[in-house]
Amino acid sequence: MTPNEKLTAYVEAEILPRYTHFDKAHQLDHIETVIRQSAKLADMLAAQGVAVDPDMVYIIAAYHDLGIVNGRDNHHIDSGKILMADPFLKDFFTPEQLETMKEAVEDHRASSKHAPRSLYGRIVAEADRQIDPRTIVVRTVQYGLEHYPELDKAGHLARAKAHLAEKYGEGGYLKLWFPESDNARKLAQLRAMMADTKTMDALLEEIWQEEIRLTKMKPERNAAID
Repeated sequence: MTPNEKLTAYVEAEILPRYTHFDKAHQLDHIETVIRQSAKLADMLAAQGVAVDPDMVYIIAAYHDLGIVNGRDNHHIDSGKILMADPFLKDFFTPEQLETMKEAVEDHRASSKHAPRSLYGRIVAEADRQIDPRTIVVRTVQYGLEHYPELDKAGHLARAKAHLAEKYGEGGYLKLWFPESDNARKLAQLRAMMADTKTMDALLEEIWQEEIRLTKMKPERNAAID
């Protein structure tokens, strides 16, 4: 299913560029992946005979993290407000559709205390998980380096392990909504990797060294660009 060309042109020109100013975990590559995964899930549902609006799926995915501009804590709520306040969308969607889209954006967070209120919320929540084992570990280390600069190496690696267990481990707060999705298979792979202490320690060490190397290179990169 392909979304409306006018919508995609607007989003590519006016919405997606906003993500270039956000943290590493919410850059443009993340949003483009959520858009692709949302479309894939919508196609899967359509093949099962479930009616899904491709324009709604696309806009929800494109707007779901815009609220990061105001900080991470309430970004899901702020993203919904940004979606509802965009006058361009009012020419394409009914008030009822816009409300459903706002709710879907609000419900996408893995740490949400309630299940998504609609099919569209489940689609973007699932697509946002992006369970690629290595990528998840990289993003966890990156987040720690950016938000907890006071920690030493041991503290960062311990924080990364604790977060991975809390979110992705058995009984973790992350929930999946489509058991037949790629995410379900990859979550099993991630849990197996986390259970292998030797493998996990080696991976964390490798990622840590690479992120520190890139951090040290950043001033040189900026000087070359200037």
